[in-house]
Amino acid sequence: MALEFAIREVRWEKYPTVSENTHARDWLKFESTRGLAANTLEAYGHNLDAYLTFLASVGAECQSVARNVIGAYIQHVAQRPAKREREGGTTLSNATLQQHLTVIRLFYDYLVEERVCPRNPPRPPVGGRSLIQRHRRLPWIPSEEQWQAILQVCRQEPLRNRVMLAMSYDAALRREEICSLGTEDVDPAHRLLRIRSEATKSRRERIVPYSVPTSDLFGQYLRVRRELSRERGPLFLSESFRNLGQPISIWTWSKAVARIARRCNLLQFTPHSLRHLCLTDLARANWDIHEIATFAGHRSVQTTLLYIHLSGRDLSRKLAVGMAQIHEQRTRMLAEINL
Repeated sequence: MALEFAIREVRWEKYPTVSENTHARDWLKFESTRGLAANTLEAYGHNLDAYLTFLASVGAECQSVARNVIGAYIQHVAQRPAKREREGGTTLSNATLQQHLTVIRLFYDYLVEERVCPRNPPRPPVGGRSLIQRHRRLPWIPSEEQWQAILQVCRQEPLRNRVMLAMSYDAALRREEICSLGTEDVDPAHRLLRIRSEATKSRRERIVPYSVPTSDLFGQYLRVRRELSRERGPLFLSESFRNLGQPISIWTWSKAVARIARRCNLLQFTPHSLRHLCLTDLARANWDIHEIATFAGHRSVQTTLLYIHLSGRDLSRKLAVGMAQIHEQRTRMLAEINL
């Protein structure tokens, strides 16, 4: 039963070039059995399809491709316009380019293991440099002034959206996690949410709390939901005439948040910003790093360290200790002068 659940259906019509290549098709089919999130599998399919299409356009075979051809592909991808301009950017981000390279690297790992290729060209030689240098940039979180502007705009949103925004912050939920919540995943008596493993990036189930104000909003939303459907199932339902009573999709939720971002004139604000803000606030509140990792559902505390850095907690503590030592030293020196 567990194995059947882990297998994702591949929509081959979305990846025509992949479906025509035996090795690419076998690899994507293999990846579909690994329990990957639907979005991850779709990204694998799209990125591999784009790579194979590029190879066909330059007359190269994937089994004998040279490293410089992959470099040319990355350069080709880098010139694409970004879907959404953020912070003045008009080209794809470093993280997006890394995703493209990761898919190619994983594909060639498979080809090497299957003895189709003698080596993995995207992997740098020992001591060599990667085709794309990784830029580690801290995620954006709103300042207090920006947060107040966001809250002001959110007051104009439908009740369902306000509940989703509140829960996303309270429980540090990803987009897929908030949209996949079911009525049976909420424990109103104890104000707890069950985040199912299939909706998480780490494939780990967790139980997280939400606040009293959010609980009050949630109680109001339940009355609205009963008017849409009295059946148990997906918690957040569409209120539009077109999809009335249907589960809200991650795309619908993204559009709702994008609308808020435009009204605030903060295009950096995304569904994930609420998660970033929550985890940073927990770090500021001196939560232990392992507690934050458990709360967030991180596989590794290395990911959690990002929020410690973002909060500036450790630097603030070191500054305070350092300044106290300097002050003590100067005081002692002044005291010696007066002797």
